[in-house]
Amino acid sequence: MTNLEIKTSNQTTSAVYADAIAIRKAVFIQEQHIDPALELDTVTAATWHYVLYDEAGQAVATARMTPETGGQQHIQRVATLKTARGHGYAQAIIRQMIVDARSHGDRQLVLGAQVTAQSFYTQLGFVPQGEQFMEAGLAHQEMAMTL
Repeated sequence: MTNLEIKTSNQTTSAVYADAIAIRKAVFIQEQHIDPALELDTVTAATWHYVLYDEAGQAVATARMTPETGGQQHIQRVATLKTARGHGYAQAIIRQMIVDARSHGDRQLVLGAQVTAQSFYTQLGFVPQGEQFMEAGLAHQEMAMTL
């Protein structure tokens, strides 16, 4: 993976945010048929949006991270365009989020993984917490990583 770039923004008026929304719409709304009202929720300036741009400068993967109480960061909306999967793009974003959270002194990352993606997060060091739950009609597993 050369010439890849991960850009971040906490502004909903930014090009990064627009690219993140476009990826999320393609993956969650069009591909997984999640109700747009559930997917396109409101965020604040505390939420940081990450977008990975491939060698051609195309936005291909995204995720967001929001601070919670007690030194936690909550990772959500991890998505890679179908045509760009299998290249480690989402993994690169999560690894950058881990670096960023550590540099801010956070103690833990948490996320609600779709059960079909649970092994992806396990490989990155996340551990399942509690019972599975349903969100937007899909089975999820709460997972955490101590930093």
